[in-house]
Amino acid sequence: MYDLQFTWDPVKQVAKQNTVSMRTITMRDHYDFSNSQPNPYARRSKKQITIRLDAEAIDYFKMMAEEHEMPYQSLINLYLRDCVTTNRKLQTAWS
Repeated sequence: MYDLQFTWDPVKQVAKQNTVSMRTITMRDHYDFSNSQPNPYARRSKKQITIRLDAEAIDYFKMMAEEHEMPYQSLINLYLRDCVTTNRKLQTAWS
């Protein structure tokens, strides 16, 4: 049976060379974010929610998604986004 031990650790090596404690070496020492910019797409990110849908509606979108070779949740999102952009109104008739 072999006992393999890897002793090279870059953080420890830097700490030994600079005689600095390992606690003072952080990721911030290796990266410079001074010229960074905010993410322009952050406002467009998706929001996770819980929604209850009929089984028939889910089955319909899963079937359509299979035909278009895409995830069904993405297809539902595309449909709802289309409703928003075209200002589609739901026609209801209560009995």
